[in-house]
Amino acid sequence: MTAADHPPPARAFVAVVIANIALAFGPWFVRLADTGPVASAFWRITLAAPLLVVMALGSGWRPHGLARGLWVTVALAGVCFAADLASWHIGILQTTLANATLFGNSATLIFPVYGFVVARALPSRMQGVALLFACVGAGLLMGQSYQLDPSHLAGDLFCLLAGVLYAAYFILMARARETMPPLPALALSTLASIAPLLLFAILLGERIVPTQWGALIGLALASQVLGQGMMIYALGKLSPLIVGIALLVQPVVAATVGWIVYDERLGLADLAGAVLVAAALVLVRRGR
Repeated sequence: MTAADHPPPARAFVAVVIANIALAFGPWFVRLADTGPVASAFWRITLAAPLLVVMALGSGWRPHGLARGLWVTVALAGVCFAADLASWHIGILQTTLANATLFGNSATLIFPVYGFVVARALPSRMQGVALLFACVGAGLLMGQSYQLDPSHLAGDLFCLLAGVLYAAYFILMARARETMPPLPALALSTLASIAPLLLFAILLGERIVPTQWGALIGLALASQVLGQGMMIYALGKLSPLIVGIALLVQPVVAATVGWIVYDERLGLADLAGAVLVAAALVLVRRGR
């Protein structure tokens, strides 16, 4: 049995699943917010940053002795994440919830491919089957509501761009996690995202200050503190393939939210897709 075939650590596997469940509620909170879409991303980061910094310092970490290259890596990750959120939040309001979730998680394919390129290796048979199940499952899950409607084209493209930027963020944060604990890495990248998001929101002429804070607080706690916190922890312990496939938990949860909140009924194809995604997760959890 090779290293790639060993089952992933149980805690990390649970963490990445919890992360994606929490992150799947992000689009709903964005739609509930009464600010502009990029401004809601700014508040997601700004409200979460103090808590993350306190948690990082409380863990015993101190921001001294870091190599210059590590500072640059984390700062670039923060900028990529800011651009990812800006693109995705704009797209969420211009396309369907299903399309936004599907295109926004195109890192599902990009990040595992990056992992295979870095390793200079092809996926094993089990990894290939898991990835195939995950892709087919995602396609079935979103097949009922996926629309290539011209009125949604701009939103689809924004969300697709967000997926590319999200993969870049993953790559940079995975590198940072080689030498940094998860909380400090997330806290620093979150701080690096604040100024770019505020600048984007101002340049777009968006409403910055909300009248209702509930949706923004929920967005900060669920998506940034819990979702990204668990995700960055898992990045240091799981392979890109497992992290990429686990991202497909988000469309499953988003479809459920759409069913409960917006009465978007799940069809047979959606249920079959959910089963395939679950099967993919089981395969990568068990190993060969």
